[in-house]
Amino acid sequence: MISPITLDALLTLDAIERRHSFAAAAEELFRVPSAISYTVNKLEEDLGVPLFDRSRRKAELTPVGRLVLEQGRQILKATDELTAMARRAADGWEVELRIAIDSVLDCAPFYKLIEEFQHIQPKTEMILTEEVLGGSWDALSDDRCDLVIGASGAPPSSGFSIHSLGHVGFDFAVASGHPLTELPQPIPTSAIQDYPTVIVADSSRHLPARSSGLLDGRSRIIVPTIDHKIDAQCKGLGVGYLPHHRITEELADGRLEILTLDAPRPPSEISVAWPRGNTGKGLKWFVDRLKQMHFDPEHGVIVKAKED
Repeated sequence: MISPITLDALLTLDAIERRHSFAAAAEELFRVPSAISYTVNKLEEDLGVPLFDRSRRKAELTPVGRLVLEQGRQILKATDELTAMARRAADGWEVELRIAIDSVLDCAPFYKLIEEFQHIQPKTEMILTEEVLGGSWDALSDDRCDLVIGASGAPPSSGFSIHSLGHVGFDFAVASGHPLTELPQPIPTSAIQDYPTVIVADSSRHLPARSSGLLDGRSRIIVPTIDHKIDAQCKGLGVGYLPHHRITEELADGRLEILTLDAPRPPSEISVAWPRGNTGKGLKWFVDRLKQMHFDPEHGVIVKAKED
């Protein structure tokens, strides 16, 4: 069933209520007063209820009329927003931009980029998600995001553009006072078998899950993010490798200690990745900015690349 409440009727009701008369509404809408009266009368007839109290000199809405207008104004606002979104999309700007940040990185440095982008294109909705290991590639392959920051390893298939940010270093860390701290270093991997290993679960939904820095511990504690892993190891619940730049505070205040194993974990390369066919202006803006940056493995921040 087609509703008798049209956008034109809502615009008419809105103008009458704001201008307090049919004549003033007609002037605002560039119509003759008879056209305004016809629109209102037709809507009242189709709805079967009066929308205005005509017993008074000024045009005043009835309770039903007030309900229709209040709800109708939300429709008018949504229509305006949809119109603006369509125009932005036609101009190449995304309605929304979905960015997945790998859990190995701290999101804080990227908030500055988002703030800068908002000054340029404030109407594009920003959606940030956190992924782990292969989950970053999975999100990109499954079209759950438009841009990945911090993806590790090689892409699962062709069709992606990649820009390397650098290499993340990992340290084997345990809680201060852990029994392993009493052993001479480098510690053989076999010595950790009596202690649980804290593992961050791969967030992949469709691609095969990846593993990183797994140790031959007798048991495992599986957590969802690097933040949870750091917290668990600070509490002495388990041991494992942690990205060096994420634990500087914990090392400084003595909550964690770094130990050397006889088989240290090599650094992991991280990249920015995006679909080659995506030509959105917002995506291009972020890619261009990220290409001017690199990862500092010591401080864990994204900084301007050094000029030659």
